[in-house]
Amino acid sequence: MIKIIFSDMDGTLLTSENKLPEGFDEMIAELKRRGVLFAPASGRQYAALQKSFPKYLDEFLFVAEGGTLVRYRGKEIFSHEMDVEVVKKLLATGATFPGIMCVWCGKNDSYILREFDKPEYLNDMEKYYTHKTAVDSWDDVDDTPIKVAFFDYTGHAKENIYDKLSEYHDTLQVVQTIDFWVDVSSKGANKGEAIENVCRIMNVKPEECAAFGDYLNDCEMLQTVGYSFAVANAQPEVKKIAKFQTESNDEAGVLKAIRRLIDQNLI
Repeated sequence: MIKIIFSDMDGTLLTSENKLPEGFDEMIAELKRRGVLFAPASGRQYAALQKSFPKYLDEFLFVAEGGTLVRYRGKEIFSHEMDVEVVKKLLATGATFPGIMCVWCGKNDSYILREFDKPEYLNDMEKYYTHKTAVDSWDDVDDTPIKVAFFDYTGHAKENIYDKLSEYHDTLQVVQTIDFWVDVSSKGANKGEAIENVCRIMNVKPEECAAFGDYLNDCEMLQTVGYSFAVANAQPEVKKIAKFQTESNDEAGVLKAIRRLIDQNLI
């Protein structure tokens, strides 16, 4: 029987209008009655996930920052920290990319340089990082880093960021999350690793978990669980990895697949 359901947010659970699918609250109520834990698993910061689910702060397991920070009922149960000197070197490299905003993602907040504190950068950032602080220098940051994010407001993150970080591909986890963002964390840090640690800590087997995703940063998560689903709008590589497929994010694919699992007595 499935005990935990992990779901990516953007492009998977949320509609194209950045909204939860109709019937979400009713489904969560049914999962709760059945003793199944729901876990949003996203590249978004913990504060952003809290803002998306204000009614469920003490009910959901939150897998934030691409799996580098996991909290349950307000308490950290797992994190994958980065070395500060590695982060500063990475940020120095990012500073050479024209027009690219760098984000120091810490356990307590996210940080940007003050020069990027302007609408063309913040309008999109606020969707993923609802708490942020602008600083004059990275030396002003006093927070444990768990990830570095790079943002290209033109939507060409692969060419302008990912490809230019090639020197780090072998030593760090470099992942393009959507067309605008690239996330960098410690090697091996991803949603799949986070799930493995969650299962160990909560005494749940990976085969007793289900997961939903659409983008490349969901691959490790889908490979870890017993029941993996790609939404219809997922990238081809993700569909190849997932064991099952469901309807698109705009068709409430996650909820429909959960309903089928219930009907099959798997939940």
